[in-house]
Amino acid sequence: MAVSEHEAKMAHPRMAAGALFFDAGGRVLMVQPTYKEYWDIPGGYVEVGESPLQAAIREVEEELGITPQLVRLLAVDWAPNDAEGDKVLYLFDGGQLTPETLAGVTLQADELKSLAFLAPDEVAERTIPRLARRILAAVEARSSGAAPIYLEHGQQPNGAAA
Repeated sequence: MAVSEHEAKMAHPRMAAGALFFDAGGRVLMVQPTYKEYWDIPGGYVEVGESPLQAAIREVEEELGITPQLVRLLAVDWAPNDAEGDKVLYLFDGGQLTPETLAGVTLQADELKSLAFLAPDEVAERTIPRLARRILAAVEARSSGAAPIYLEHGQQPNGAAA
């Protein structure tokens, strides 16, 4: 079947969804993947027929062994990438993890080495710049009550409302 000129112009971004979890001190939970050189947040790609929220819940269940109560959307980030193609990334608020929930975490051994709670000023030391910007923007939006926010490359575009 031939693709129309109109269809050829349409974007076909990959979607991914993740969750930000916090401890009582406001630090962010990050995970150390076995297959990446940098730390990440729990989450992954959205599968066919799955919503971003469903994907975030599924990925957290797979990676951490807990069923999260994702409270709200914090940020949507458009992240074009020449090597990987355009992506639309959703960050959901997992809220503060209780000691009981944290005790129930079981890392998916083939994907994750470890986890740690990081203060916002430590995030950039452990991950790549575009992910650090996305996380920090979402943390700020959460604390200010401005969520959800729209980002491009982890930053609010010029002219976007703060």
